[in-house]
Amino acid sequence: MLNEESLPTEREWLLMEVIWDSEAGITSGEILERVNSIDEMSPRTERVLLHHLCRKELVGYTVDEHDSRLYHYFAKCTREECLEIKRKSFVDTYYRGDESMALASFIHGVVLTDDQIKELTELLESSKGKKRASRKKKR
Repeated sequence: MLNEESLPTEREWLLMEVIWDSEAGITSGEILERVNSIDEMSPRTERVLLHHLCRKELVGYTVDEHDSRLYHYFAKCTREECLEIKRKSFVDTYYRGDESMALASFIHGVVLTDDQIKELTELLESSKGKKRASRKKKR
């Protein structure tokens, strides 16, 4: 089960981004090639990080049917699932769980375009509707 302790570290996140962006299973060589275009990483470091991701059950693999030395890695969780847990952990750690204070701190001091303001307003209105629906279910 995905939880805060099983989330990828910053270095593991680089590999996860590549795996999430791949259409199907991706080999360690392909992962390393794509990661190295962003951040230099040795093959040994990559193998260790892939091992950790498999142990955390964030990544799985299949063995190539033509070459048993070749593994094809795939994500066992979505980017959105990981981001949701990271967001909650961040808000709990730095804002004592106060999501509105966290949101306000991100918006404060940022110059937003009219389109961004419109998008945020729509998100807030949508959130208001979700809260009403949640209250009705509890009754």
